[in-house]
Amino acid sequence: MIKLKYYFLSVLFISVATFAQENTNQERKPGHTNTNKFRQMYDLLATPNMFRTASGTPGPAYYQQQADYKMDIVLDDKNIKLSGFETITYTNNSPDNLTYLWVQLDQNKRAKNSKSPLIEESNISQVATPEKFVKDYMQDPFDGGFNIQEVKDASGNPLKYTINSTMMRVEMPKVLKSKENFSFSIKWWYNINDHITDRARSGYEFFPKDGNRAYVIAQFFPRMAVYNDVEGWQNSQFWGRDEFALPFGNYEVNITVPADHILDGTGELVNRKDVFTKTMLERFEQAKQSYNKPVLIVTQAEAEVAEKGFLDKTKTWKLKAENVRDFAFTTSRKYIWDMMAVKIGGKDVMAVSLYPKEGNPLWEEWSTRVVASTLESYSKMTFDYPYHKAISVHAHNQGMEYPMICWNYGRPNEDGTYSDRTKYGMMGVIVHEVGHNFFPMIVNSDERQWTWMDEGLNTFVQYVAEQEFGAKYPNALSPQDKTFPSDRGPARMIVPYMGGNQDFIAPIMSKGLNVYQFGNNAYGKPATALNILRETVMGHELFDYAFKEYSHRWMFKHPTPEDFFRTMEDASAIDLDWYWRGWFYTTDWVDIGIKEVKKYYVSSKPNQYIKDYLAKNNRSLKDLRPLVFMVEEGSDEFKEDLKNGTLLEKSKPLKDYLMDNFTEAERKNIKEPKYFYNITFNKPGGLVMPIIVKYTYADGTTKTETYPAEIWRLNDNEVTKAIATDKEITRIDVDPELETADIDTSNNTWPKTEAKNDFEKFKEKSKK
Repeated sequence: MIKLKYYFLSVLFISVATFAQENTNQERKPGHTNTNKFRQMYDLLATPNMFRTASGTPGPAYYQQQADYKMDIVLDDKNIKLSGFETITYTNNSPDNLTYLWVQLDQNKRAKNSKSPLIEESNISQVATPEKFVKDYMQDPFDGGFNIQEVKDASGNPLKYTINSTMMRVEMPKVLKSKENFSFSIKWWYNINDHITDRARSGYEFFPKDGNRAYVIAQFFPRMAVYNDVEGWQNSQFWGRDEFALPFGNYEVNITVPADHILDGTGELVNRKDVFTKTMLERFEQAKQSYNKPVLIVTQAEAEVAEKGFLDKTKTWKLKAENVRDFAFTTSRKYIWDMMAVKIGGKDVMAVSLYPKEGNPLWEEWSTRVVASTLESYSKMTFDYPYHKAISVHAHNQGMEYPMICWNYGRPNEDGTYSDRTKYGMMGVIVHEVGHNFFPMIVNSDERQWTWMDEGLNTFVQYVAEQEFGAKYPNALSPQDKTFPSDRGPARMIVPYMGGNQDFIAPIMSKGLNVYQFGNNAYGKPATALNILRETVMGHELFDYAFKEYSHRWMFKHPTPEDFFRTMEDASAIDLDWYWRGWFYTTDWVDIGIKEVKKYYVSSKPNQYIKDYLAKNNRSLKDLRPLVFMVEEGSDEFKEDLKNGTLLEKSKPLKDYLMDNFTEAERKNIKEPKYFYNITFNKPGGLVMPIIVKYTYADGTTKTETYPAEIWRLNDNEVTKAIATDKEITRIDVDPELETADIDTSNNTWPKTEAKNDFEKFKEKSKK
């Protein structure tokens, strides 16, 4: 074996020497900067420091601010209005002295003077529904912004403040030094919007048949902005698309609503005995012991009675939450309420659903089960879910997340029937929104700046969780589906986007507000990138360990993209700079193909290559070490050798020809390949990726080989692999299982498969 390698190295040495000599005679090209796709990302990543280390961990000087809230909220169902009074205690854990605080007023996106509509293009619709036509052209804009009534310090003294659209700057009476805290209060109210017509993240839905509303209330209070080591105050305006950056804190919230309403929200209900009936309390205790089937706390029959009541009395629900980044709640007299327990890390967590009768029978059957399964899957991929409950709320045309609670769509037809699309859509959105408890409610990335860090990471884990849900509940799947039909995650699903018009594609590493095709950019592509990283590049074991390490390092903290990139490499010992650079910082696409396949035979006669070399260097064959001569099938040399009988396969066994200087023991360990191939792969696409190749042999057997992406490090256009085998190769397929998001598979097969035109496809279909 050693000597056979030596023969081939001799040929290789001649090839390299010839190339080097010829290259010196060419005209010298100008110099260039390093454009190698495997260069390190020092030019793109922030410099490590005491706050964030080079390994991707929080540094010894890492800090984060804290904002604690005490609130009294009143929902006026008759006037569709929400009023509140809050006291914020802000703790400055930074090393900086602060002279003012920034507070987010996200409801101002719906204020009459909001500039959000002005930054969007608009056109006259040639066809529109009457409702849309009236809303667009015949009504004044909805007046839904915050009405700030007062801002005062803890002593009741007015504080100076300035409102700039969706941000409010509060001037403190003195500098807030490091490690100090400052308490102040805000009183406000606003008109609650119809989230169905507005397609907004929060608001109400009106049910004309019974005159009720179901409220999903969020962004309802002035919230502290984030101040951190990366950019100081995150006070980027809220235009409507980019979501939120928020500090962690503790909440005590009292919410007053009509007495016949059912309410739940972020945090633990601390006055359950005051707001539950005796029957509800008994059912709640049953639910805490039920691990396989949801228990109805409020039945559909009871909800239908309640929705006819419209009591004038009120009831106050008291919720308390620790170490959460936000607060939201839902309330309505229409709600059916069910719960079940799920074991997470040795403790019980309540999976909860709230929905009107319009959600049944779909919601009663599946919502809470999906919640429970999602908590199990995400906990396995990241960390044990730390809160005591997770709530899924039925909200038509909605999909939005907050700590411990989320709104989800999926409404059956009026007769209770529903399509597969409605069923799977409801299940998928519940998985996604419940999953947001992990990203970004706990691993608290900056959604305003890096949308992909919450949506992309969450969509990736959503795919894993959906597949596990389908395996756990096969009766949830339709007869034609063997697995859950996820609509994001697998590589093939992102191909149309990555192969699309480059004028309307932006890199993942872009601010969400400024990207085209927001869903593909922030959800689909990063989720696919992580799925490929797990399935093809790293493997489950290394990826899952590193991903879990990132999740643990940054739970209840504020990570950046650099922290994620560095942790994934730090915990796996895989250099992924080429992957982050290509997938996240460019709009390059994957396209790897087979350029050519050459078949070679060993000849006992010197070939033209060595003749040219000898003539050029004025040497003779006897001056060289023993050599093996190869000729390409179909070439003139091949035809001549075939005619003269100098091809070893035709004249003398290859092993006999090569073994003159080998011992008998050495001969036993040497393989005897019969077929030799040069396979050249090219890369019309810009992204470097592993080359996954399936070889099919004449005897029907196959072998799949994965050449690491680093194979492209010295040539970004094409690479060649020499294959020696004892079996004839009859077919070669690149990326046979469509793992890499290759946008053009027409060049992935040898011999080249001619694509059938539409007429040929029609003829085949007609015959069938």
